[in-house]
Formats: sequence, structure tokens, C-alpha cells
Amino acid sequence: MGQRGASAAFMPNKFVFPGGAVDAEDAQVPLAETFADRCAAQLAQNADAALVPALAGAAVRELWEETGLVLGQPGEWRDPPAGWRSFAQTGHIPSAGGLSFVFRAITPPGRPRRFDARFFLADAARVVGDPDDFTHATDELRHLQWIPLDEVRGFALPFITEVVLAEVEARLPDMNPPETVPFFKNDDEESLFLRLAGQAR
Repeated sequence: MGQRGASAAFMPNKFVFPGGAVDAEDAQVPLAETFADRCAAQLAQNADAALVPALAGAAVRELWEETGLVLGQPGEWRDPPAGWRSFAQTGHIPSAGGLSFVFRAITPPGRPRRFDARFFLADAARVVGDPDDFTHATDELRHLQWIPLDEVRGFALPFITEVVLAEVEARLPDMNPPETVPFFKNDDEESLFLRLAGQAR
């Protein structure tokens, strides 16, 4: 996790997971591995299925940009999109095979910024190289670090992060893909707590 800056317009000073918006380029990058079938089906439920490949790309790219950590396999690709050039220079093709979908949340109305976020979990063994090497990270997050679960609630966390951490803790230590994924759906008319089941192809 890392700490957002004091001047950030959204969640200043909070400790958060790496993450961010999906870019148009994220749907066009080659993937060494895609999501597992169950994960892809859950992501497509209550969503545009065409967005699923872009979510894979965005998750890998945002992890790289904000922490300098690589989820990928050795390989080279020609003419990477502008937002992917630094990742391509590591000599890896992005891989979403180790990502497991654990939570989705849509921000309630009335917030200064609203988002429709998906949260993913991966075994640190999937990280290429030293998982403690954050030297290639951008400066978007400060104080990057791995935080033990029994200590993390002592940090300044957004409420949704605390909720997601509880889900992550329930998934450990086996990390088996869940049969259903929780979804906090807040729109202008009602707030719902759903379970995304999907069906493996």
C-alpha cells in the first residue's frame, strides 16, 4: 500500500491500494495470460463483457506505475502504446493469470468523485524480481510498503479499503477463487449488496 499526498483531491493522506482508471490503451495490449474463466465471468456480470480485457491491462499497468512491480512474463512486443512503454522496456508482457477478483464497489452519490472499482488479489510470488523494490514507481503514492494484516488497521484507511481488507483476510491463506464476489452497488436510486457469481465458460 501507499499514502496519497496531502494535496490530493481524492482521499488525501489515506493509505490505499495501487489503482486507477482504465485507459483506452489497456484493452489493446498483449497479455501473456488472461483472467481465469471464473474470474472473467464474475467481472462480466452486471458489466460490459468487452471491458474485461481492459480491466486486466489496467490492473497490471496501475500496479507497475504506482509501485514499480511487474506482473508479467518475459517477452517483447512491438510499438507499445505510450502509456505502456516503460513497462515494455522491462522486457515483459503483462500477465493477468495470477489475478483473482475479490470485490467491486460503486461510490455512493454525493461524493466529490465517484468510481466503479474492481479489487484484485495476487500472490506476491507472481511479482517479477524483488517484491520490495519500489524504485521504478512514479511519485503518485508515498511510503510504499507491504503492511501485515494484523497492523494495517492502525493506518489511515478509507472505509472501502477496510471492507476490502476484511474480504482479503477471509480469503487467506488458501487464496482459492471465490464462488461469488461481493458487489456494493450504489446508484442514484438505491444501494444494494450483491454477489457476483458468473459462470465459468
